[in-house]
Amino acid sequence: MSFIEIIIIAFGLAGDAFAVSVCAGATGASKSIRSMVRISFHFGLFQFLMPIIGWLAGLTIVSYVAEFDHWIAFALLLWVGVHMINSSRKGENISIGQDPSKGIMLVALSVATSLDALAVGLSLAMLQVSIWYPSVLIGAITGITSFIGVLLGRKLSKRFSKSAAYIGGVLLILIGIRILIAHILFI
Repeated sequence: MSFIEIIIIAFGLAGDAFAVSVCAGATGASKSIRSMVRISFHFGLFQFLMPIIGWLAGLTIVSYVAEFDHWIAFALLLWVGVHMINSSRKGENISIGQDPSKGIMLVALSVATSLDALAVGLSLAMLQVSIWYPSVLIGAITGITSFIGVLLGRKLSKRFSKSAAYIGGVLLILIGIRILIAHILFI
């Protein structure tokens, strides 16, 4: 998998965290630099860890599914992408009534925004791609975009967060299609 593909996947996965960060910034609950750093650090950390967990799970089953692993990778990326697009179209936003940079709210948002990365980690295991480099990039890009998202949220409306989730979903679907076509054409 090329560097550009990993970067595209990372930005696609960062879309949910970015969208939630924009919402957190738009509510005004995360006013201090400290709370902005907490949000971006935790979102980045969870986005780093979830692909590793998915990859480890994928290693245990990869020998059993080697003949059709590209279809599984495509289906997982398609499912994640469609879910992100549908959520953005329905206008689903996380209602943030308390400071999202503290306690159980921070953990819940971190897990919720990183579940997609678990599926990507599983896909990477089935494609026999090493997980460490992609996980570091995914975590770093998510952390940076989350910090920017909180800043933007303070200046922009919540409508912008729906666009980020939509674009992230489209990018993940395109990567899934590329994996499928590459495998079919080069078998």
